[in-house]
Amino acid sequence: MKSKIKKFMDLVRQRNQFEPEFLQAVEEVAETVIPYIVNKEIYYGKNILLRMVEPERVIMFRVPWINDVGEIVVNRGFRIEMNSAIGPYKGGLRFHPTVNLSILKFLAFEQVFKNALTTLPMGGGKGGSDFDPKAKSDGEIMRFCQSFMGELFRHIGPNTDIPAGDIGVGGREIGYLFGMYKKLRNEFTGVLTGKGMSWGGSLIRPEATGYGTVYFAQSMLETRNDSLKGKIVTVSGSGNVAQYACEKATQLEAKVVTLSDSGGYIYDEEGIDASKLAFVMDLKNNKRARISEYIDKYPKAKYVEGKKPWGIKCDVAMPCATQNEVNKVDAKKLLANGCFLISEGANMPSDPGAVHAFQAAKILYAPGKASNAGGVATSGLEMSQNSLRIVWTREEVDERLQDIMSNIHENCIKYGKQDDGYVDYVTGANIAGFVKVADAMLAQGVV
Repeated sequence: MKSKIKKFMDLVRQRNQFEPEFLQAVEEVAETVIPYIVNKEIYYGKNILLRMVEPERVIMFRVPWINDVGEIVVNRGFRIEMNSAIGPYKGGLRFHPTVNLSILKFLAFEQVFKNALTTLPMGGGKGGSDFDPKAKSDGEIMRFCQSFMGELFRHIGPNTDIPAGDIGVGGREIGYLFGMYKKLRNEFTGVLTGKGMSWGGSLIRPEATGYGTVYFAQSMLETRNDSLKGKIVTVSGSGNVAQYACEKATQLEAKVVTLSDSGGYIYDEEGIDASKLAFVMDLKNNKRARISEYIDKYPKAKYVEGKKPWGIKCDVAMPCATQNEVNKVDAKKLLANGCFLISEGANMPSDPGAVHAFQAAKILYAPGKASNAGGVATSGLEMSQNSLRIVWTREEVDERLQDIMSNIHENCIKYGKQDDGYVDYVTGANIAGFVKVADAMLAQGVV
């Protein structure tokens, strides 16, 4: 079996040199899916996984825009349309200086499996730009978004490709992008998700990824007749996902003690309650300030510069910042400090060494493609509401979100339960997602 996986990965590496994040994502899937394929006659010999790792379309374009001092700045724009076997391409746009082809291909590949796990009819895609919205004025961000959409609009549509937000792309950016799309196409359609409530958005959408991450953790705990009540939780990040993971975990009577940003992390032993979280939300969403300012308001807390929060004693960890933020050393610290559950809010936040350490310890470990699927699931619900021209209540959307996360958890158990009773959620998520997409690809022929 190892030789088959190696042969497959050698070919993928040959075709995708200098794309480490993408190769990491593919290898993690290949290690679990290829043994399954070999034992299933319906898939064996069809090169389905090889077809899945090749994007159906890669779009790269120039994005020129004018800054506030009148200079012309040029960024790169991307859209990876990875797989449309089960529905139109669906996935976020990321504006961050680290954006490159490798990162977006890894995200698009993960998105294919994540979207399949939701059971909603959505294919996988991802896009973005190396544009950095930090320290930019609203005018600069608007001009960039308008230029970006000036090219992207040719490739997207409500039945073709429906982008959403991601790192660096929130409600403000979605508004500017949608306004330009509407102007260029002269139509009002649900072509973007994450819209404002007054123009086609969905309740719970901003909260969905963070809430879903917590709902998945709760489902894992229920397999051990346990709950989040009284658990100490460390959360990384302080953006949208981290904020709402903190909110929901606190509502379920857990105690969240950390948040972070690229500068370092804060540790509040007393817990980050609703009022403290409201301060963080204002700090990050409105003032766009650093998390270190938390200790100015709450001096009993500590700020640790240049570090990640994985050395803090906890029961549950929720990495909600970015890819590869947890390495093998971090994983060993978490395990040594009593952490027995990881629910990932970010995409691929644990590197291979960390993943293998969690699996070897047989703790409850949920990969991001399963545990953070709540965001895209609720985007799918927003698409449904747009198509029907209706708005569901907050309670209706939240109920549907909880049902979707519960179904994802059940599918992970179905394909990931081992002979000794341990549930390998990585294997379960990968195979469950693969089966849905592969069956659709087989039915549609060689396309």
